[in-house]
Amino acid sequence: MDSNSASRKASPSGSVKVNRENRKWGLSASDVVYHFGTSGMSVAAATAITHPLDVLKVRLQMQLVGQKGPLIGMGRLFVTVLKSEGPRFLYLGLTPALTRSVLYGGLRLGLYAPTKYVCELAFESTNVLVKIASGAFSGAFATALTNPVEVLKVRLQMNPNLRRGAIGEMRKIASEEGITALWKGVGPAMARAASLTASQLATYDESKRVKF
Repeated sequence: MDSNSASRKASPSGSVKVNRENRKWGLSASDVVYHFGTSGMSVAAATAITHPLDVLKVRLQMQLVGQKGPLIGMGRLFVTVLKSEGPRFLYLGLTPALTRSVLYGGLRLGLYAPTKYVCELAFESTNVLVKIASGAFSGAFATALTNPVEVLKVRLQMNPNLRRGAIGEMRKIASEEGITALWKGVGPAMARAASLTASQLATYDESKRVKF
């Protein structure tokens, strides 16, 4: 019996052990940097195009805060604010929005593969639950780091008359409300990002394994 036949008849446990011992790190540092850069720039490009809709969303959510009264729709709000503030209002808070997009988009997608690899080594499994957990961690971690920029973006979107700029507004928030004010709403934001990233990336990853 030749060596190839003998290796084919080896016990499954021995085969798993050999494969585990021979397994090497599947991603290089350049791969991680590449994924971070391409993901971040892609999300930033999409943000630049859709930012006016985000401004309108925030204005709609914040209208009549603490009051009762008739709410207006997106079309009417757009016309009203455009007349009173001009086209500039459509891109209020763009700088922090782009900053967050590069960091958040790069982190949540760039960290997914390394996190999944570590989970596969730790749990010795490649099932879909590992991918869901990896996506949830990546999304939540990215949101926790970038929440201050999100808070800053919303403040700028709601205050068209600010002249101090993004850095000045961040200093004002930290000095008057405390540094923890930059993490307002981080809990729901992390839960949302974890759910979105887990469902998106796990579904995409699993779909690549389907053979038609």
